[in-house]
Amino acid sequence: MNTTSIIAVIALFVIIGGGIYYNTMTPASEVMMEKGGAMMDEGEKMMEKGDDMVDEGEMMKKEGEAMMSVGSYEAYAPEKLAKATEGDVVLFFRASWCPTCRALDTDIRAHLKDIPAGVTILDVDYDTSTELKKKYGVTYQHTFVQVDAEGNQITKWSGSPTLASFLANIK
Repeated sequence: MNTTSIIAVIALFVIIGGGIYYNTMTPASEVMMEKGGAMMDEGEKMMEKGDDMVDEGEMMKKEGEAMMSVGSYEAYAPEKLAKATEGDVVLFFRASWCPTCRALDTDIRAHLKDIPAGVTILDVDYDTSTELKKKYGVTYQHTFVQVDAEGNQITKWSGSPTLASFLANIK
């Protein structure tokens, strides 16, 4: 066989292959286009009716409920003690220079979703909160004081290295 014959055979295969490809692919493409158009028409009808549409207010309510299903870890402020009327409030006397305080702070932040609903951990700066330290008899950092809504001490402890061990001490 010479090169002209080889080229003619290859061209014939390309033409035949292209025809087969076109015939097998075109019907599927047309079906997909028809279904896609029908789906778009259905979507437009749903939007007109408002069917299956989520109310934005309802969605925000659900997100709020999900957020309420976990506790919180936040900076201390006297008005936050009122949260103890509906849950547990614990003051965490923490110093930025204290390695065990930093370790627990890191663990709490890594497991925020694991703080039970109704538990509020208030981060108290050990170095600047002199009056609070006097009130609760706190003499060293990494001390925890559980309080009621009026700020009265319920219990006090030290040394919880993880969020799990911290939570186990709440009364």
